[in-house]
Amino acid sequence: MGSWGVKALESDNGLDLIFLLKTDYLPKHKKLTLGGLIGFLKEEGFLGETVNEIDFLYDNTAIAIAELYSEWQKTGKLNYDDEDSNVWSAITNFSASATARKDLLRRLRSIKNQVPDEDGEREIVELWKESNNWESWDKHLDSLIELLQQE
Repeated sequence: MGSWGVKALESDNGLDLIFLLKTDYLPKHKKLTLGGLIGFLKEEGFLGETVNEIDFLYDNTAIAIAELYSEWQKTGKLNYDDEDSNVWSAITNFSASATARKDLLRRLRSIKNQVPDEDGEREIVELWKESNNWESWDKHLDSLIELLQQE
């Protein structure tokens, strides 16, 4: 699974997402919108067009987007800069329309409810259930869903 924590951003796929945003999206966007991120990540193949497209990468991306949004809501910043770039600290706003929040919430609920793919499983859930961190991951997913529901 390539993960060192329960967060989607604490994984190889999460690092790929951070790099993609850093190089291709953030240099052009100082004010983020949840809908803009979702649209960009669909175009880049990191997110399915609909909630019915189930894939490990799409699930990880949906959770990672929610983590970024949650981090912004809690701290007012996103701290992923390195010595080569300061695009993350240049972000001045991260907003979310009701439509974008509902889209992301539907994706997270689909994961939470373990809606299966065409092969009858939900790979991300199955992998976490087999780990020692299932309960922590599940609680983390609950906290992201709760944040999006409150807004």
